[in-house]
Amino acid sequence: MSLPVYPGQPYPLGATWDGEGVNFALFAENATGVELCLFNDVTSEEESMKITMVERTHQIWHTYLPGIEPGQLYGYRVHGPYDPAKGHRFNSNKLLLDPYAKAISGAVEWHDSLFGYKVGDQAEDLSFSESDSAPFLPKSVVIDPNFDWQGDKAPKIPYHKTIIYEAHVKGLTYLHPEIPEEIRGTYAALAHPVIIKYLQDLGITAIELMPVHHFIKDRHLVEKGLTNYWGYNTIGFFAPDGRYSSSGQLGEQVREFKEMVRALHKAGIEVILDVVYNHTAEGNHLGPTLCFRGVDNTAYYRLTEDPRYYMDYTGTGNTLNVMLPSVLRLIMDSLRYWILEMHVDGFRFDLAATLARELHEVDRLGSFFDIIHQDPVISQVKLIAEPWDVGEGGYQVGNFPPGWTEWNGKYRDCIRDYWRGADSMLAEFAERFTGSSDLYQDDYRRPTASINFVTAHDGFTLNDLVSYNEKHNEANGENNQDGESHNRSWNCGVEGPTDDKAIVELRQRQKRNFLTTLFLSQGVPMLVAGDEISRTQQGNNNAYCQDNEVSWLHWEQADKELLEFTRQLIKLRKEHPVFCRRRWFQGVPIKGLGVEDIAWFLPEGTEMDEQHWNNDFAKSLAVYMNGHGLRSVGPTGEAIMDDDFYVIFNAHHEALKYKLPPKKYGTQWSKLIDTTTGHVNGNDKLYSAGKTIVVGPRSVVLLHSQTKKLPKVAAQAHKEAIKM
Repeated sequence: MSLPVYPGQPYPLGATWDGEGVNFALFAENATGVELCLFNDVTSEEESMKITMVERTHQIWHTYLPGIEPGQLYGYRVHGPYDPAKGHRFNSNKLLLDPYAKAISGAVEWHDSLFGYKVGDQAEDLSFSESDSAPFLPKSVVIDPNFDWQGDKAPKIPYHKTIIYEAHVKGLTYLHPEIPEEIRGTYAALAHPVIIKYLQDLGITAIELMPVHHFIKDRHLVEKGLTNYWGYNTIGFFAPDGRYSSSGQLGEQVREFKEMVRALHKAGIEVILDVVYNHTAEGNHLGPTLCFRGVDNTAYYRLTEDPRYYMDYTGTGNTLNVMLPSVLRLIMDSLRYWILEMHVDGFRFDLAATLARELHEVDRLGSFFDIIHQDPVISQVKLIAEPWDVGEGGYQVGNFPPGWTEWNGKYRDCIRDYWRGADSMLAEFAERFTGSSDLYQDDYRRPTASINFVTAHDGFTLNDLVSYNEKHNEANGENNQDGESHNRSWNCGVEGPTDDKAIVELRQRQKRNFLTTLFLSQGVPMLVAGDEISRTQQGNNNAYCQDNEVSWLHWEQADKELLEFTRQLIKLRKEHPVFCRRRWFQGVPIKGLGVEDIAWFLPEGTEMDEQHWNNDFAKSLAVYMNGHGLRSVGPTGEAIMDDDFYVIFNAHHEALKYKLPPKKYGTQWSKLIDTTTGHVNGNDKLYSAGKTIVVGPRSVVLLHSQTKKLPKVAAQAHKEAIKM
């Protein structure tokens, strides 16, 4: 095969088809030579054509090949010194993926030739491997970027109206009986009308997908008959993983992903991607040479004082060096690509504290955040941080800059402790329920900076949180040593499944308590796929390697009562702005009403004082929320008001009598939620001010008082408060 070879252009990086040919551009600062290799088949042992790239501009190697079309498979061989002691690991015997590949075909077939050194050699990575890795490496793919978006528009749902649903592409769809078998577990399945209707009926506004960037299945897992199911092992930051494609892997995965986004947008649902820019799948100094390591190791990774080794703030063997312009460009180009070309609506950044590290300390205003803050594209989408990593000082909840929201790990821990009956201060529970002002208010952020969650993909499911005291991860093959040991869970008296009716009923009530607390809390709620139907992982709290029925949703075993309860909860939240405030509670009386925007009460009906907040054994309290204290306006400047609500939390093991507050807080109350019965919208029975009601053991009761027309003096005060 012979083609004319033209100089081409250094930008854009990657492989760019213009309708007549393809421009190839690769950043490799310290390389001495680069070869572009074309393949006819993903399993080809030899390239069909090898082009020596002679043009180099600003450390970027480039060439243009006319006649090349979408679907073409390619890779690179990069020449340079192999000197691990100085951080250089060039080895032209290793075929490399394009760091900017828009699609990747195939999967790694583990073989010793994928490593830059001789596996088993006493010198370890200081030795040099001459075996060719091309037959065992997936290939980069030239794509056709054209797509008919049919006028697609981003839903642009504000945070205070957002309901996030964390899901796995395969796990959510693989066992759904109404989805055609040939598309189960794929992007097409997520776009199927059955899934979209389910999400709409549930009230979801944003689906947060676990990693879909092309990732690698770890060798040690494959050799044990396991896999990397979660996908936090990225090798291609621009490529949607082809294994979730039902239509092919020669660029079809890109089109199918776009079709999924288009369908979800038409349904008013945003798409948020869980992204892993903190490390790559190449692991530590003994890892394989698949892409970045062989392209230019020192230009991508964070190395120790001894450059043979890698800094590891992620527990995965390496850390991308975001202090380097080349890495910052890679990440920013990737983010912009997913926004502009793939139309996604936001990102959740895995171990985001790693991205903030300058030298060894976490710098909340590091280069990464500075660049994102000023970027006119990236700064306008949803940016969610997992605000911690595994390094020293890596727990940074509350410390990310304005414009970011955070997974609120303190919310998770506090709510779990409260409902399992652990010693915990009511003051912290109140902070978490009202948006965690102690974490976010000083940075001029709003309650929506807090992404509230009780469970996430890592850890127990909601069902298992109330069914197990201990993790049961034996199936992971690590002697139950993996996964978090301190789960703040409570099995309600028996470890695992039981036929004891009392324990089953208590567990159901606890699930309703967690969900009710979550959806009535200020902030942005995140629900994990399957928690609403009582999905179990049989006590496995680290199912990252379980691509099987442990992780998949069992739709035919769905807990329909809990599902309906969750639907009604979300519906209630969306109908009442008092549960999704845009401004902080101030705890001061509303002028003209003489009633605070929020007030906390003891079971005796009296307001709590300082001594009550500091009781670590107290398990019961109630909160009044004033519908006229929102201090917000609608899209056309209209004042937003709501009814008044009274929420009673009883984490005590016995029923308690609660005296309702005086008339100034509401003359009559009706019950909307009682987690003892599982009913939402209650009944027509009215409870008068000052009367006593019985609240069941370990339960939540929500009372509602329809407010009357605001007095003129209070209405004016409301308008003035909005301007503050």
